[in-house]
Amino acid sequence: MGESEDDWLSLKPSEPSPSQCCGSGCKPCIYDLYQNELERWEEAKAKKDRSLLLLRPHGSLQGSNSKLSPETFTAFKICSVEQLTEDTYQYKFELLGNCSLGLSLGQHIVLRGTVNGLEVQRAYTPISPVTAQGYFEVLIKCYEAGLMSQYLKSWKEGELVSWRGPFGGFPYRPNQYGELLMLASGTGIAPMLPILQHVTENEDDETFLTLVGCFRTFKNIYMKTFLQDQSRYWNVRTIFVLSQELSLENLPWSYRENTYTGRINKSLITNLMNSCRRKPFVLICGSVAFNEEMSRCLKAVGLEEDSYFVF
Repeated sequence: MGESEDDWLSLKPSEPSPSQCCGSGCKPCIYDLYQNELERWEEAKAKKDRSLLLLRPHGSLQGSNSKLSPETFTAFKICSVEQLTEDTYQYKFELLGNCSLGLSLGQHIVLRGTVNGLEVQRAYTPISPVTAQGYFEVLIKCYEAGLMSQYLKSWKEGELVSWRGPFGGFPYRPNQYGELLMLASGTGIAPMLPILQHVTENEDDETFLTLVGCFRTFKNIYMKTFLQDQSRYWNVRTIFVLSQELSLENLPWSYRENTYTGRINKSLITNLMNSCRRKPFVLICGSVAFNEEMSRCLKAVGLEEDSYFVF
């Protein structure tokens, strides 16, 4: 006896909810994957052939610590959790066989979590070097009312977490630009860190680097030790803009010369660009509001759209 209409409707893929889209322009997006599944279901229904549905759907999960895929989620084990500030954590994940995650510079990956029965997905850029073997690291800020944050706060060492990707990226080759001026707000510093390390580890890459990190206070600055180590290279400058720090007198002496209080604005950007040693190409990463404001400022000082890149 053939399958009824109800049988086929029970096999029809469910349309993703808005919370399942990370909003980062992934290709394929979860809606693209849903559309592919829906077309496969329609073909199977028309041909009355269930075997056409056996291809792995977007909600499935590959075995732990296997190769990362943009279409299916892969489980990776948490091997360490480090709290950097009151609300931001650095998570390290294990890669079996001393393999690499296989990312290019600036690429992000998508995390999947479930909170109160609702599936949530968010995009994060690993901060570990793209050549890192046996592990990868992500920097994540938890928000009091954030859905994904509720899931993140439950993480412990040894747990498995689902990721898919990679997506996006910043096309780069050594000495492509005279100088990279990096404007980063909060965890927007994440894609800048692998780029910094990629340049400084290559003796043949003579690109100048100026990283401008925007944070609330000195205590909120992430990765201080790493950034100090990077700033010792001849071609690297690190500058901080602290919006809630009232005076530089509260800062260690080594930070005062290259730190500003207040918010980054057109005037400061002009000064930063004029202080660059070569013509800069600008990288921007932060909140939507930060990215839009930095883009407006750059256009106001005469920078063309092909002279900056927004993550």
